[in-house]
Amino acid sequence: MSGVTVSSAPTVNVRISSSLNSFTADKRLNRGITLAELKCKLELVVGTPASCMDLQLYNMENTFLLNLDRDDSLLGSYPVDDGCRIHVIDKSGARIGEYEDLSRVEKYEISQESYEKRPDSVRSFLKRNKLGKFNEGEAAEKETEHERKMEEEKAAAESILPGSRCEVQAAGQPSKRGTVMYVGLTDFKVGYWVGVKYDEPFGKHDGSVNGKQYFTCLPKYGAFVKPQSVTVGDYPEEDFGLDDEM
Repeated sequence: MSGVTVSSAPTVNVRISSSLNSFTADKRLNRGITLAELKCKLELVVGTPASCMDLQLYNMENTFLLNLDRDDSLLGSYPVDDGCRIHVIDKSGARIGEYEDLSRVEKYEISQESYEKRPDSVRSFLKRNKLGKFNEGEAAEKETEHERKMEEEKAAAESILPGSRCEVQAAGQPSKRGTVMYVGLTDFKVGYWVGVKYDEPFGKHDGSVNGKQYFTCLPKYGAFVKPQSVTVGDYPEEDFGLDDEM
């Protein structure tokens, strides 16, 4: 074969792509394997049977070099360098993306009753060792702590009245001033929340979250924060000139 390149390095790092899949895989290959052996290895990577493969070699710049078409030849007898790409062309007649469609994969299902009886399941392990939710003492402590935090949050929320001027100080963020527009429970997260209309567009929305309108303000002026982050007071309105036209 003309133009043969032989490298002394025993292995080579290449990318594997396929005409059937959108992903690529990085593989370290031994230069001493034959192309027939390589195809067998690639079956597990791309899903194409070895007998239905054609292989093409591309360089690091993604330029086609040549076809890898002699199954008895060694991989190292071709100009395969680190960073090259070996492209697998599927000749089996399979559809593009067929091996990426998880909806076609048969799923194993087991009833709750049968799973409960299995001695080798994660659930049985947790039960035997009294871990997680099966540790009654730990579960009770967590529930008590959760209830305590909710009571603290509720008390903090009840001290904040809609219409009040406020300053918001969230962890890791600069303080922001605005007006309290909403106080109470929400559908988007558990616990008590305070809806604030900021003086400047430091927010995330217009007072609506997931299609539900909790209060009304201009886009990017609204935000929801935890009651503990809100301090009510006679704060003058801030103006950073963010609304001024350039």
